[in-house]
Amino acid sequence: MSVELDEVRGFLAQHEPFSRLTGPVLDELSAALRIRYARRGEELVAAGANNDTLFIIRSGAVDVIDPDGLLLDRREAGFACGYSSLVSGSLSHFSLEAVEDSLLFELDRPGFLALIEENPAVERFYSAQSRQVRAAAKELVDDAPTDVLRTKISELLGEPALQATPETSIREAATLMAERGVSSLLIAQGTRLQGIITDRDLRARVLAAGVDPATPVSEIMTPHPVTVASDAPAMEALLHMAQMSIHHLPVVDSGKLAGIISQSDITRLLHNDPIYLTADFSRRSSPAALEGAYGEAATLAARYVERGSSPQEAASMLTLAADALGRRLCTLAEEELGPPPVPYAFVAVGSQGRREMAMASDQDNALVLDDSYDEAAHGEYFAQLSEYVCSGLAGAGQVLCPGEMMAMVPRWRMTVSDWKATFHDWIAAPEPDALLNAQIFFDMRSIFGAQQLVSEVHSYAVSAARPARRLHAHLASLAARREPPLTFFRGLVVERDGDYADTLDIKKGGTAGIVQMARLFALAGGMEAVDTRERLRQSAGDTVSAQGARDLEDAFDFLTFIGLRHQAAQLRAGEAPDYHISPKSLTKLERERLRDAFRAIKSMQSALATKYPVRNI
Repeated sequence: MSVELDEVRGFLAQHEPFSRLTGPVLDELSAALRIRYARRGEELVAAGANNDTLFIIRSGAVDVIDPDGLLLDRREAGFACGYSSLVSGSLSHFSLEAVEDSLLFELDRPGFLALIEENPAVERFYSAQSRQVRAAAKELVDDAPTDVLRTKISELLGEPALQATPETSIREAATLMAERGVSSLLIAQGTRLQGIITDRDLRARVLAAGVDPATPVSEIMTPHPVTVASDAPAMEALLHMAQMSIHHLPVVDSGKLAGIISQSDITRLLHNDPIYLTADFSRRSSPAALEGAYGEAATLAARYVERGSSPQEAASMLTLAADALGRRLCTLAEEELGPPPVPYAFVAVGSQGRREMAMASDQDNALVLDDSYDEAAHGEYFAQLSEYVCSGLAGAGQVLCPGEMMAMVPRWRMTVSDWKATFHDWIAAPEPDALLNAQIFFDMRSIFGAQQLVSEVHSYAVSAARPARRLHAHLASLAARREPPLTFFRGLVVERDGDYADTLDIKKGGTAGIVQMARLFALAGGMEAVDTRERLRQSAGDTVSAQGARDLEDAFDFLTFIGLRHQAAQLRAGEAPDYHISPKSLTKLERERLRDAFRAIKSMQSALATKYPVRNI
């Protein structure tokens, strides 16, 4: 197979780094290239194998995949691959696979080495590209540091620790500590630690014992104290402190003093732990004390997202905080209003019910009341309780639901029997407009009170929904209306004007559709799972194909990830979080993955249209 050299030269001249080459070098390079046709699925290079070729993609696409099967990059026309092993001279760290029928230009190792030797700009270009790919691989493979107590001691060290020599008098030492406003003093000779004194030592070993303040500190210090290395985790320091009932720990590396860490440093660190945060909520004594609490949780979740936490971890963190807020406010309401006259449960629905909250989530909740409830006798109590809790949540930063799906709205406070009757009406004679709002209550989960009431209602609703084909058709219709922002030719559709110009809504056209489909699959199979991922996993091979379920779960994870990352950046910038993302803010690989996610949704929507008569409703 041959190609005109002028065409090859013209193609190279349009793409980096070849566009930097002079005409004669381009001519020579064009003549040295071989032409190769690769079928879709063909492996060009295996991970761990020797590679002697630079592949320049003329048409088609090639995936760069790490040894664990993770996709690191997708290269298209104008890009090259294989240069990493050529630059390093080592075996290939990645496998290269054609994902489309592809036409490739090949340059052998001697030709590549001669090219970069004579053209340093080309070598710099490919060296930088290699580092980027390795960084991407590391980012994907490394586990996210979700436990703050794994934080290294070095990250907690602040100003240099206050020091004195063993000959320093007790009076001088106490003066130094008072001037600096610290509660400990390290005793050292040069960089070598000799001992430590603390406020407690001054009280117990000096004042209580009547020791002369002119005495050297070496007489009252704790010699050869327990130390910790700066690369040790905070947990290690905390364990030493707990075991020895001490509050300060010198930090020593290779015999040299590096600083000191205190129990208060660990406490400040724990303030950034979701478990500590939610426990702290339970100690706050009024709605006023809880103001901004959900905002604190959102800020913490944003930090975790930026550190690489999975979307499930960040969403669970936000849900954990919202649940803790709801429970605390219910407890405070009962303390103010008195014991409830009948058993009840405060339930979360929607994203909180599914444990899939985002930083832009509002509140969705309701009450389930025991059948002994009497409106005349008990209505005012639960109206006040609901107002107290919902208003408290709003003050904490969990904004009121614009669709008024909240316990403070009377229609969403019902007895067990009334809830069953309502679900029966929705299921037996579903109205599309009503289901737009009502479907959210299939995602019901108790967060406070008599959980058995909620279990009874939810089990009834799932059981009644399983054989209801007309309901399934309505739910399929709602899911099919969530059109992904994708053109026929794989383009991304963005808003043309207004506040969200040049952005697309990844919730409206993405995650919301997946949530609706997962709900449909679970209800059609009689499955009581509530969260989207579990619904898809339980439905796989039953009410949806195993491949379809996997594709939707992958799409859901990716869309959730970029949504949370976008919202984290907005919070950092002091902006209100939303779901409107500019495709320009994404990398080329992320845009391709976004298209893949939307295509997966669109494909499943087409399958729904075949399985259910969605067009005839």
